[in-house]
Amino acid sequence: MYPHIPPIQCLITFEAVARLRSVSKASEALCVTVSAVSHRLRQLEDHLGFKLFARSDFTLTADGAAYLAHVRTALDALQHMAPGRGGSTATPRPTRLRVAVTPTFCRELVMPHLALFRNAYPDIDLVFQVSIPLLDVKAEPADLEVRFGPGGYSDCEHRLLLTDAVTPACSPGFLHEFGPFAGLCTRAELAGLRLVRSPLEPWSPWFQHCGVRLAEPQLGAQFNDLGLAYDAAASGLGVVLLRQRLGAAWIASGRLVKLSPLSVTTPNRHYLCWAPGAIERWECQAFAEWLTQLMG
Repeated sequence: MYPHIPPIQCLITFEAVARLRSVSKASEALCVTVSAVSHRLRQLEDHLGFKLFARSDFTLTADGAAYLAHVRTALDALQHMAPGRGGSTATPRPTRLRVAVTPTFCRELVMPHLALFRNAYPDIDLVFQVSIPLLDVKAEPADLEVRFGPGGYSDCEHRLLLTDAVTPACSPGFLHEFGPFAGLCTRAELAGLRLVRSPLEPWSPWFQHCGVRLAEPQLGAQFNDLGLAYDAAASGLGVVLLRQRLGAAWIASGRLVKLSPLSVTTPNRHYLCWAPGAIERWECQAFAEWLTQLMG
């Protein structure tokens, strides 16, 4: 009904930056990140079609100064209006952002920090769906997609999010029953050992790193989700190749223990992907930059 009115968070942020003459001070006052403040200012300028600040010291442009007067009048009116008196009670619809993401990556690395994004961007309504690793399949179209694979995608634009290294790990019970091990770098130790398998994490890179001539295991429990593979190893099913960043919670909790001081980087990595031009939308850019910083 009011297409020319920007999101209220953008207006509040603009007023704070204009008053405090600092993005960092505005971020502290609003309890959001500096990146969130910058994104809101950019979103507001894109919405208005003119620059709000003339220089890096946050001196207002003529248009910005004129607009600030209107913004302060409007915010003051909203602040002092008694609740329940006149006006519509409907709240503005948030901007919906659909993100397809691989399960374990989302559960272990994104979900624990998601409240921070929500606080920084309350006007973005996130919708998550599952993306299948390596196959790059998702149930519905998404604005952004986290893929796990070798990269080099020709059907989309993408950026590298996370490179990880693997090392063998098992449960304390398995180690007690079948150990001790001397790093699992010899044919004698690896041959005949129960290895938890996953098409997402083949054992061949580890064998090659150790200089061991062994074929990829064809027998034993196999899982097409890394979190399930880690849970299986934690249950005593065998030794798994653990990604050190993705599987950090299993080590921290003591469910898994590392069996070698060595690690090897594997070809599969996590990438953020999007259709050409999608990253120009403010909500896509906001989430992309937040997730990139989170993985840094």
